[in-house]
Amino acid sequence: MATRNRRPRAASQARDGSRRRLPMRLLLPCLFLVALMAMLMLRGYVHSEILADHRVQAPAASDKVPEEILKGGPVIDTRSGRSQSLSLRDHRLVLTFDDGPDPEWTPKVLDVLKEHQAHAVFFVTGTMASRYPDLVQRMVEEGHEVGLHTFNHPDLSYQSKKRIDWELSQNQLAITGAAGIRTSLFRPPYSSFADAMDNKSWPVTEYIGTRGYITIVNNTDSEDWRKPGVDEIIRKATPKGGKGAIVLMHDSGGDRHQTVQALDRLLPQLKDDGYEFDNLTEALGAPSAHTQVSGPELWKGKAWVFLVGASDNITAVLVVGLAIIGFLVISRFVLMLVLSGVHARRVRRPDFRWGNPVFEPVSVLVPAYNEAKCIENTVRSLMASEHPIEVIVIDDGSSDGTARIVEAMGLPNIRVVRQLNAGKPAALNRGLANARYDIIVMMDGDTVFEPSTVRELVQPFGDPRVGAVAGNAKVGNRDSLIGAWQHIEYVMGFNLDRRMYDILRCMPTIPGAVGAFRRTALERVGGMSDDTLAEDTDITMAMHRDGWRVVYAEKARAWTEAPETVQQLWSQRYRWSYGTMQAIWKHRKALVERGPSGRFGRVGLPLVSLFMVLAPLLAPLIDVFLIYGLVFGPTQKTVVAWLGVLAIQLVCAAYAFRLDREKMTHLISLPLQQILYRQLMYVVLLQSWITALTGGRLRWQKLRRTGVVEAPGGAVPRQRTGSGSDRRPVG
Repeated sequence: MATRNRRPRAASQARDGSRRRLPMRLLLPCLFLVALMAMLMLRGYVHSEILADHRVQAPAASDKVPEEILKGGPVIDTRSGRSQSLSLRDHRLVLTFDDGPDPEWTPKVLDVLKEHQAHAVFFVTGTMASRYPDLVQRMVEEGHEVGLHTFNHPDLSYQSKKRIDWELSQNQLAITGAAGIRTSLFRPPYSSFADAMDNKSWPVTEYIGTRGYITIVNNTDSEDWRKPGVDEIIRKATPKGGKGAIVLMHDSGGDRHQTVQALDRLLPQLKDDGYEFDNLTEALGAPSAHTQVSGPELWKGKAWVFLVGASDNITAVLVVGLAIIGFLVISRFVLMLVLSGVHARRVRRPDFRWGNPVFEPVSVLVPAYNEAKCIENTVRSLMASEHPIEVIVIDDGSSDGTARIVEAMGLPNIRVVRQLNAGKPAALNRGLANARYDIIVMMDGDTVFEPSTVRELVQPFGDPRVGAVAGNAKVGNRDSLIGAWQHIEYVMGFNLDRRMYDILRCMPTIPGAVGAFRRTALERVGGMSDDTLAEDTDITMAMHRDGWRVVYAEKARAWTEAPETVQQLWSQRYRWSYGTMQAIWKHRKALVERGPSGRFGRVGLPLVSLFMVLAPLLAPLIDVFLIYGLVFGPTQKTVVAWLGVLAIQLVCAAYAFRLDREKMTHLISLPLQQILYRQLMYVVLLQSWITALTGGRLRWQKLRRTGVVEAPGGAVPRQRTGSGSDRRPVG
């Protein structure tokens, strides 16, 4: 069903020469996806999962390193082309901590230093400083010095000058964003004593000097990274003979409780020995290594820190979302498997009856708008019905001769009702007003019924509590890949769901392709409404709220023509998703009402919202983390987890196909469906959310039909032309 005012496909430019603009409902999802991927890439970068290089250079010859450097102190200054090394005076000790800041151990180190009124130098990596800027700020505020330790902690002897510049600038950017300063201190990763400088590391040190940095190594190594015990760390960190020293320790990279305990004992012991614990420039009597930053550079750094924080927060939210979707997927599958099995066993018992058999004639309403290619097959399939029927074709202002085709067929018990184009709900209400019988069957103009469909569809009305019945809609054009994907979705995602919802007594939707209603039930809820774009969901929810039972008839099969292109599928599912949201919002008061309405509101609405809106929206997170895990690791665990989810889905799909007695061959395309089809449904649902939140109004989209769908067994039977007053159009 659609309005007649359909917008023609535009060329690359509008008629007035202006370029077409991407609609906001498409632009926003695209921007959202780009931003999401950018945030994930940023997180991977900051967590050293992108561009990380863990190679470490083996020791090399040192014949090209100046002798004064090899025999000099731990402070190496190669700025302005000179090579100079400096040592600390006796009883001056500079504690240095590498690889931080760490959210657990750095605060404890800072607490110990503050307690003993000692200063230190923290050589921070850009990855950690970006993630924990508050700790860098605390270091500076408490009088400690901060130095660069590169961004990703690579061995710089392997890197190009461009990569070295990048490591320094990104490290500096993180420090600026965290504390508003620049620093001139640098310590190379994997560095040791000055006499360990070799022909590989020395050129890097010289180049670092040309960039304005002083290189700091050490001459006392606590070896705390080995975790040798507190006493051993203290012994190795204590200088011999009261000499000055730069002591290497770590506040990150693992469990540092031994470091913290050793530091708490080392500081008072060395103070008793006359040592002073200054930062480096204090110990050297030099100007501070910190320079305040202002202007664009400061805001650039702050923007960087903000984006890193946002990427971590977004990732944390995505992880929560992944946990939620994991719970929803497993819960839904468990419910579907258990309850659909209960439903199948109940309705397939030899003694099962809905009530007294229903033999009375029924009225079949066929709303049609431009269904010239399909309407003949649809009508002829009804003429083969095993149950007495009258057929009312409501022509909703078709421009392709749909009504004339039906009239020319000259079949008995067929009436054509014409109206100006007013939409599907109006057409169904018009048909209802012209219907003679108390049971109303509704179908689409592109759908084909089996001979037994109407009979099976109306038998549940033997139970006077039943107000509506959902039939078993099947995809007729399933030979293409996109048709096969929809076939899987119909069998597993729709029909298995309907069995579950039947048991829970909260069926959300009577499919427009095959459904039946008790006339009194329709009249009590006011007939079909055009308040939403999902009139079938709207009327079903209204039935529940009015106290009627809505059930599923598995043998009432109807074959419908599914969209055959991505564009058509997009249009259809966009309308379905948006219409479902509208229906949920329209019936939201059921959440607080009493009686049948309240029961549906507190059972049906949450389930529909979780399984039909929230779960599809979050489902692509499974694939997002699959890609993230494949790129950044752990690859094996990621693949196993994804295959586990796929296996659960395959089990459910196979069970659904078995219940519907469908061939399993179509399940071959299930993995590809999960990778591609789910992403399309996600973007459609996201677009529906944006349309709803921005107050957009979506119109019906008319799908192009081919008329290829026939009932199983071949073409629908053709009957002789009859005569009688029933064929006259009703105004």
